[in-house]
Amino acid sequence: MMSREQKIAETFVELADTLVADFDVIDFLQQLTVRCRDIFAVSDVAVLLGYPGPQLYSPAPCDPSPTLATVLDLALGEGPAVEAYRTASVISPGNLATAPVAWGDFTVQAREAGYTYASAVPMRLREDTLGSMLLLRATDSPLPADDLVMAQAFADAATIGLLHARALKDTETVNAQLHTALHSRITIEQAKGFLAAHRNTSLDDAFTALRRHARTHRLLLTAVARHVVDTGGLPLPPAAAPRRHPAEG
Repeated sequence: MMSREQKIAETFVELADTLVADFDVIDFLQQLTVRCRDIFAVSDVAVLLGYPGPQLYSPAPCDPSPTLATVLDLALGEGPAVEAYRTASVISPGNLATAPVAWGDFTVQAREAGYTYASAVPMRLREDTLGSMLLLRATDSPLPADDLVMAQAFADAATIGLLHARALKDTETVNAQLHTALHSRITIEQAKGFLAAHRNTSLDDAFTALRRHARTHRLLLTAVARHVVDTGGLPLPPAAAPRRHPAEG
């Protein structure tokens, strides 16, 4: 079993892995939320992006249950995630029992969902702020200050990765993946649920299986998930391209 320090080191390696030809932005953001939930012992994590476009949207929460989905809908317009995005600054763990009035319905819905503390860090690089990462706890203590610093470091690394992917690869491809991220997320969650039920395993283990299959066979995570939803099984690896005979033109 990996130590916390090993998990942190591995996360930074994963966040730097954006220069590969088959970079998958959906997998990248989903894994960021999974890692943060594990390392920081938070109840839920969500990445909210205002990229590409002016409005925040949520491409990759760790586990979008109906309750969390409702909280995230409100988080797009009010609360710590919006503040972190607009101010490009860390919003320290706030006790939802004494949250700012401006957080409005977000606070009400978050408390009804069982969350007790909410914080957020911006996804920023110099003058560019792409969005924010929302961290929710359902404990009697806030996220420790050191964990919040580390969460900001992860968010910074993820921002650099997204900007590099957009600058060094096909910009339209990266933007298209981000624009379709919401639908992709839903498909991934459906596939996780199917695999978890049919393999009698946890949702986290099901996601690991999806991700491993996609990476092993150089497939997009969304494509693997869609195949599971449509057919009930993991897709076969792409067939090797037939070799051409030397005599052929």
